[in-house]
Amino acid sequence: MEIDWPALRAAATDAASRAYAPYSRLRVGAAGLTGDGRVVTGCNVENASFGLTLCAECGLVSALHATSPAPSAGGGVPALAAVAVVAGDGAPLLPCGRCRQLLLEAGGPALLVDTAAGPAPLAGLLPAAFGGADLSARREP
Repeated sequence: MEIDWPALRAAATDAASRAYAPYSRLRVGAAGLTGDGRVVTGCNVENASFGLTLCAECGLVSALHATSPAPSAGGGVPALAAVAVVAGDGAPLLPCGRCRQLLLEAGGPALLVDTAAGPAPLAGLLPAAFGGADLSARREP
């Protein structure tokens, strides 16, 4: 799949313009390309309690699920293939640890994440990740 990184960053920058960031004043946008070719976006939404703040990647993954075909339509949620996360000025930002975990379940370890040094697989940004298989292997009967 060909990834148009400048277009993905532009979509993320556009999403950042709609961020709600009255406390940190750091607007963040995220844009993801799905395996079926759609671009989904999200932006950060802050809250006075800070702990309830939603990162842009959370909005992105929520939009991924909200805009995907219903399971009854015969398909699951398409996996993310690439993600760009930027500040309001368009400069790349790396997802925080929590968001890296969230993106792992939305795109897997091969998900390409835009970085200042170029695209990098999520597996390299989240080594020894804990996933669904770990849960299954460790559940009590």
